[in-house]
Amino acid sequence: MAVGGDRRQTRGMESRQAGLDLAHRLAERWLSSLEDRPVPPQATADQVAEALGDKLPETPTEVDAVIDELATACEPGLTAMPSGRFFGFVIGGTHPAALATDWLVSAWDQNSGLRRLTPAHTAVEDITSAWLLDLLGLPTDSAVGFVTGGTMANFTCLAAAREAVLRGAGWDVATRGLQAGPPVRVLVGAERHDTVDLALRYLGLGTPQPVAVDDEGRVVADALTDALAEAPESPTIVVLQAGNVHSGAFDPFADTIAAAHASNAWVHVDGAFGLWAAASPTYRGLVSGVAEADSWATDAHKTLNVPYDCGIAAVRDPAVLKGAMSMHGDYLIHDEQGEPLDKVPEISRRGRAFPVWAVLRALGRSGVSDLVDRLCGHAAAFAEGLRSIAGAEVLNDVVFTQVCASFGSDEQTERVVARLLAEGTTWMTGSTWHGRKVLRISVSNWSTTDEDVARCLDSVRRAAAVSG
Repeated sequence: MAVGGDRRQTRGMESRQAGLDLAHRLAERWLSSLEDRPVPPQATADQVAEALGDKLPETPTEVDAVIDELATACEPGLTAMPSGRFFGFVIGGTHPAALATDWLVSAWDQNSGLRRLTPAHTAVEDITSAWLLDLLGLPTDSAVGFVTGGTMANFTCLAAAREAVLRGAGWDVATRGLQAGPPVRVLVGAERHDTVDLALRYLGLGTPQPVAVDDEGRVVADALTDALAEAPESPTIVVLQAGNVHSGAFDPFADTIAAAHASNAWVHVDGAFGLWAAASPTYRGLVSGVAEADSWATDAHKTLNVPYDCGIAAVRDPAVLKGAMSMHGDYLIHDEQGEPLDKVPEISRRGRAFPVWAVLRALGRSGVSDLVDRLCGHAAAFAEGLRSIAGAEVLNDVVFTQVCASFGSDEQTERVVARLLAEGTTWMTGSTWHGRKVLRISVSNWSTTDEDVARCLDSVRRAAAVSG
């Protein structure tokens, strides 16, 4: 039996190596195709499913055969999101240092929840957290947690906010729940991202109270002050925004945070992509005052170009975050310094800090600043190019990485979007902003070049030139 087991293990090792070698070749082929391949997928979900087949095999299949079958069936159904010509959502590509490191993350296979269990990841997480707080200009003693994305970063920070404001009202939500407790009021800008509402729903806090915004989607400070005065004794959370998903605009943090704190409200900032403005001397003024908030959420897979999934939650008071997130199990190996799992909703999670560390280490402070500046420069170039196209109108003040344009009627704008996707040179998303159909461009990819911008603008010109 032992000999047979050894043989099976040897075959398993050989099969693993064959699968890894093939996966490497296929990954290289995919990445090298991004320069010229159409950005939209070339197959539907039904077509991919048909190619894969729907019957579970009765017998084992060699690993390399599995990998080959998966890649052959799926590649036509892949969107070239890592391409420098994808602008459909705020989705960065993967920086080379992060991609290579992410392969190691899967190979190392570390469950990074406990300090003593995975000291390598814990050390990297501690270092990376300090680097992030420094780059973003946030309080250096804040707690940082690595979660799946912006939604869970907002969830984590808002869970801490719920803990804090209810404790301030004399209510222990951890032991007593929400049902009989004082209602928590949440004030948000009328143009906040929908994931804020989703996180609040997960937390049992219901629909927030919208506050008036200006034409760019920025919270009006006086309107927030008036809303705070409506119920000054209520436990209150204020959610502000660094980077409107349509205009890229930033809330006036200094005035709004001061007003909120004067009313004993907790201030959370949703900075999924915009918080990275703090890393650039050129754009740092957009987030002036943001460090006075109580919590901040961002996505490393957006502006920083780390692979999925990697959201970042930062909370000024580590004790409050631990009170909202921590758990105890007798079987766990606890460390007196605290655990990574004390800062996030998940117990089991991959080593998300590894690729973040790798990008920051590869770029350095000046490289991160240059990355932000290049993304913003490309957005400005798109805006300038669009203004030269007959019938096109740029609708927002392009202050960061977002551009919204109309092509006259809603019908014509929708036709332009459809033609762009059909041609395949680029992916830009249609949306609705201020009651108008728009073409929305989100510049997020480290690999986007001036040539990419020019190619995509030419595609927009062709799409806009077709009448009817």
